[in-house]
Amino acid sequence: MSTFREVINKQAKIHFDYMVSVRRHIHKNPEVSYKEYDTTEFILNELEQMGIETHRPLETGCVGIIEGKPSGRVIALRADIDALAMEEVGEAKQEFKSERPGAAHCCGHDAHTANMLGAAKILMDLKDQISGKIVLIFQPAEEKLPGGGRLLMETGFLQKQGVQEVYGLHMNPNYEVGKIAAKTGPMMARPDEIEIEIYGKGGHAASPHETIDPIVLAAQVITHFQTIVSRNINPTEPAVVTIGKIQAGSTYNVIPEKAELIGTVRTFSRETAMLIKERMEAILKGVVEGAGGRYDFRFNEGYPAVDNNETCTQNIIDSAKELFGEDQLVELEKPIMGGEDFAFYQQEFPGAFYFLGSRSEEADSGWSWHHPKYNIDERAFLTGAALMARLALKE
Repeated sequence: MSTFREVINKQAKIHFDYMVSVRRHIHKNPEVSYKEYDTTEFILNELEQMGIETHRPLETGCVGIIEGKPSGRVIALRADIDALAMEEVGEAKQEFKSERPGAAHCCGHDAHTANMLGAAKILMDLKDQISGKIVLIFQPAEEKLPGGGRLLMETGFLQKQGVQEVYGLHMNPNYEVGKIAAKTGPMMARPDEIEIEIYGKGGHAASPHETIDPIVLAAQVITHFQTIVSRNINPTEPAVVTIGKIQAGSTYNVIPEKAELIGTVRTFSRETAMLIKERMEAILKGVVEGAGGRYDFRFNEGYPAVDNNETCTQNIIDSAKELFGEDQLVELEKPIMGGEDFAFYQQEFPGAFYFLGSRSEEADSGWSWHHPKYNIDERAFLTGAALMARLALKE
């Protein structure tokens, strides 16, 4: 008699080619956040062909529901579906390279979607063993504030389904293909965004004494910002302040009127984020107004931090060991400073997020997230779909 491990792994192998074809179709036809119309229609069609009930709580994205035996848990599984606004390169992806200029799946969401559809096929194969309800979330707009996770939660749809636990994953090029990396507690940071305009007084570059130079002020502000974490935050608490863009001026001999800065703040608590915001405001006021300029400052609060429930994380660990053996499991010691809107689900439901290794030399898939050469080794589906299915079936 076959064990549950053998059955699920066998079904993942049966549906492997399907997952590869889905991933490559979505990869060739990427759509950026809040514009995932064709992707949504594709997913709906696939779910309906499997005989899965479908819903569309938001304009893009969708939810599938698999009803099992009347009594049992209500488990939600989540995949994000949006692409990045960027161009991709890379010989390894030539067969299925993006055919839509200005959009590319260089973060793995195409793979998350394919993996979930594969898990759905496994679950439908084993439907007679499902107790309760499985909610399949195909979420739009993970890459852009306010985040599809937040918008979906605000509809109340998942709450009405009675969701009791929620699980999500992300492909990770830092781990070999098929590895599972998990961690209890804080796992990913809250990513807030900052926007700053510094207004001075323009003039001739040869007469700086007649101007208020916003470039010089911006340089001072950036330098002072880099002292906020080192001199205001407890050294044992992770925090990052990064200016990602500065734009000012147009030519060699003109001091401009304005400098623009944008950047990100990464923390694990709103309290720390608000402290950093206060220090930024104080620095801007002192530097810019002290020199006779003025400024506009916006601190756009992003996603909460991903904080994994202990029981749900243990479910991931136990299921991974059962299906693949202890060698395939990586128990993370430290969180990372990347952000994820999966955190919005965790604010209301117990849940856990984990990484699925996708790196190999054969697939040239060691490139970082958001790199134009980003790719995955599609053999990750054999692990990812099987584990998602097992989590949904876990008693």
